[in-house]
Amino acid sequence: MKILVTGTAGFIGYHLAKKLLEHGDEVLGLDNINDYYDVNLKYARLNELGIDRDELEENKIVSSSIYPKHKFIKANLEDAETMNKLFEAEKFDAVCNLAAQAGVRYSIENPHAYIQSNVVGFMNVLEACRNYDVKNLSYASSSSVYGLNKSQPFKTTDKTDTPVSLYAATKKSNELMAHTYSHLYNIQTTGLRFFTVYGPWGRPDMAPMLFADAITSDRAINVFNHGKMSRDFTYIDDIVDGIVKVIDNPSNYNVYNIGNNAPLSLMEFIETLENALGKKAEKNYMPMQDGDVVSTYADVSGLIDDFGYKPDTQLVDGIREFVKWYNQFYGIIK
Repeated sequence: MKILVTGTAGFIGYHLAKKLLEHGDEVLGLDNINDYYDVNLKYARLNELGIDRDELEENKIVSSSIYPKHKFIKANLEDAETMNKLFEAEKFDAVCNLAAQAGVRYSIENPHAYIQSNVVGFMNVLEACRNYDVKNLSYASSSSVYGLNKSQPFKTTDKTDTPVSLYAATKKSNELMAHTYSHLYNIQTTGLRFFTVYGPWGRPDMAPMLFADAITSDRAINVFNHGKMSRDFTYIDDIVDGIVKVIDNPSNYNVYNIGNNAPLSLMEFIETLENALGKKAEKNYMPMQDGDVVSTYADVSGLIDDFGYKPDTQLVDGIREFVKWYNQFYGIIK
């Protein structure tokens, strides 16, 4: 297939593009390379895909020096004119929309960025799919849509009308917008509610990178809710395998949880990371942060039943691979 993958300078988007290219698909990657976190990491991911940062200009398509079937464009989803021209020229078979303004906590500080990228940008993707006859659309939702839901594991049949961050609200909006376009225009849309993803090339604003950076720099780590938290930590390879299955088998309208189906305590995660780094962390125990939740736990039976999804990477193995990459990328070889 010829697939548009948005957000390919990002963590999940980079890994997905690489997997699809190895899978034999043709991939056009899109990203605006904003400065929400270090752009050097984003450019390094693109470099792994054969995209030279010196060749990049706004709204210009460049070709990969590594993958013959890979091209990339630096563009904004909010730019409807550019999006329409791109869809008209490229005639995609499928779209996977991973581009978004990320981060639960940052949405409290900069709410307008979330509306522009996650709502206006997603609207432009839906309209382009409608206008240029793309019937296969998968997109990133988030476990944060469960908000104040107390019932666990989180099931896609649970109510999701109590978000606790604007980020979560924009992701719930995406699901509703996708349903509308599936109903009105027969576009096959599949939303994926991601649960805490970790692994090589991860985001610097997420716990694994924050903790690794602090521990290796002899700084204390902030442990929120005094460590009484748990997350459905999911290794990147398991996530990407699930996304590929969804792209290859589109459905009229569905939303799935994609996670590890086995939550772990934050303290166990920290201990596993300490062991892999060979160094103990100094810990600042702090109260709960606004917009955060105590626990996440994914019921992934839908993906298992419909696609044979099988997340099987153990935390100790995933953390080992993350630390190996972290040491190599940041030059902290133990």
